Amino acid sequence: MAESVDVLVIGLGPAGACAAAEAARRGCNVIAVDRKREPGRPVQCAELVPALIDVETRALAVSARQPIRAMMTYIEHDAPDTRDDFPGYMIDRAAFDAALVASAGQAGARCQFGTAVRSITRDGRIELSDGRAVTAAAIVGADGPRSAVGRRIGQVNPQLIETRQITVPLLRRHEATDIFLSAGIPGGYGWLFPKLDVAHVGAGVDPAYKGRLKDIVAGLHAALARDGRVGTGILGRTGGAIPAGGMVKPWNRLGGALTLLAGDAAGLTNPVTGAGIAAAVYSGKIAGQAAAAWTSGDREAGADYEVDLCSVFQAALDRAVRRRRELAARFRSGTPADRAVWRRGWIAYPEYWS
Repeated sequence: MAESVDVLVIGLGPAGACAAAEAARRGCNVIAVDRKREPGRPVQCAELVPALIDVETRALAVSARQPIRAMMTYIEHDAPDTRDDFPGYMIDRAAFDAALVASAGQAGARCQFGTAVRSITRDGRIELSDGRAVTAAAIVGADGPRSAVGRRIGQVNPQLIETRQITVPLLRRHEATDIFLSAGIPGGYGWLFPKLDVAHVGAGVDPAYKGRLKDIVAGLHAALARDGRVGTGILGRTGGAIPAGGMVKPWNRLGGALTLLAGDAAGLTNPVTGAGIAAAVYSGKIAGQAAAAWTSGDREAGADYEVDLCSVFQAALDRAVRRRRELAARFRSGTPADRAVWRRGWIAYPEYWS
């Protein structure tokens, strides 16, 4: 016999934890599962969030490690262009996720780690790796860029960026995010994100160039070490895929179950910057609210959820998709990108927003 609940959340990153908390606070019987053994680990994130991120105070308070006050953008080998109006925080992503999961548990959601989804049937029955089967009135897919829930409802992220990142010693304190735009990093950018006495150094590229990622990051690391900014040692490695094709349709039905996508599963990560934590938090919260509304008899909850997401994210995502396509076309043509092209393709410049 399958266990029946009001809301089943698949994935307990920021989107899933926020969805579980919101639904539970509205009186729903909620189960939330994640295949990872513990919240936020292994960390697959550059750990930067905007200063105005809308999260529970405790989650940001316990995880913030360093303020970010500016963005410095390097185009090829030119001196950096500095913008002082890009404030944010470097966080401990594992602590951030753990705080959000704790809040979901305190709200009444049953959060279970080390539990993967084995199968999802067309009528909404979920088979779990511990042998249980679960049915739910509403399902929230917060299971990342290659979402199994999204695939089941026919909504797959159309494009992904591949990333690689290393953590290295930071030799002098820095309070800006450094962005590196270069023809040598095709379809993406390189970065240095400072976090107290360490820095995350990485790059993202189109999947066609995935085989070059290791050398690209190694070259960036070597250049920064020659400049005396970082040490030569490597303290950690991570990487993964980021959605870059814009928002997919974020809901459908599986049998009688309303099925919602949130965070990366819904394609809400910015296709240019790769930023997705704030979008995951926001979409998770309103997904939990929509799931609760559905269980209370609101048959428009799915459509309303899509309208909410579109009103907040659609314009920005559409612009970012256009900018990425413009740069991709330049790469494919073999025509070198000049400074004007790079400025149009990156958020720190007014040309991007025109």
